[in-house]
Amino acid sequence: MDVYPSIPLPSLRRLPIYYRRLRSALDSGQSVISSQDLGDAADVPAAQVRKDLSHVGEFGRPGVGYDVSALAGCLESFLGLVNDKEAVLVGVGNLGRALVSYPGFTRYGLRIVALFDADVAKVGREVGEHRILPVSKLADLARRMHIQMGIITVPADAAQEVADQMVAGGISVIWNFSPTTLRVPEGVLVKNEDLAAELATLSHHISLRHAEHGTTMGR
Repeated sequence: MDVYPSIPLPSLRRLPIYYRRLRSALDSGQSVISSQDLGDAADVPAAQVRKDLSHVGEFGRPGVGYDVSALAGCLESFLGLVNDKEAVLVGVGNLGRALVSYPGFTRYGLRIVALFDADVAKVGREVGEHRILPVSKLADLARRMHIQMGIITVPADAAQEVADQMVAGGISVIWNFSPTTLRVPEGVLVKNEDLAAELATLSHHISLRHAEHGTTMGR
């Protein structure tokens, strides 16, 4: 289950969108930004932006807007982006390799420090600067390195065993890309990314659009 304290989950999920817009504003030399501008980035009304940002204690100035640098710094602190986060990844298939190679994690303080796979044909191979390790070493390495985050990109039937080993190694946050529900102890946070479910949602919208166009053309 996805649980975040002190702030509603929809608001929490919008904060990184606001942050991305603020970083863009900083890069372009913009010093002040309006709640409307931030709302356009997240596709929500300006009033919702102000409500979301009230959870981080940043209210802006009426009629003026938000100080871009100050608000970006506030969100960096609230989201923990200023803290380096080390993670391990299990499942070095196409998705796993794509995540390892994604440069955007750096801005958010995430660094994948070890890769694991159950396929003996992959163990020992290198992906970037990392050598793939056997899953049997996962719990011990995570414990020794005090790793707090684990990323799972294995098939659904292997995900629970991987999660169990992560928990045994002291990992308390799991980013799960496997299409299955994980059972973890209380206090362990699981964030599920069900790509198939997201695709089904997009497919549904496409079907609706086709139906609307068909109805229009048939009139």
